Amino acid sequence: MDDAHELPIDGILDLHFFNPKDVKSLVADYIEACLEKDITSIRIIHGKGTGTLRRLVHSQLDKNERVLSYRLADDSSSWGATLVELLKK
Repeated sequence: MDDAHELPIDGILDLHFFNPKDVKSLVADYIEACLEKDITSIRIIHGKGTGTLRRLVHSQLDKNERVLSYRLADDSSSWGATLVELLKK
């Protein structure tokens, strides 16, 4: 993760500010940080683009045992954000 960015733990992770190579560890670390603050519903903003970043995020969510479910957001950014439900610790 790029240390130049302060990452607020508020349930919204905007990946526009990060290098795609950092996404794997960033998503997992953010999930853990949210759970430590009892945040169990998060929004990951990955953008629309070609869908590559969305697929990468979804593959990381598939592998994470703390993820109960996820889906694309239903609002106007439906291809640009994923809503994630987490299992409480």
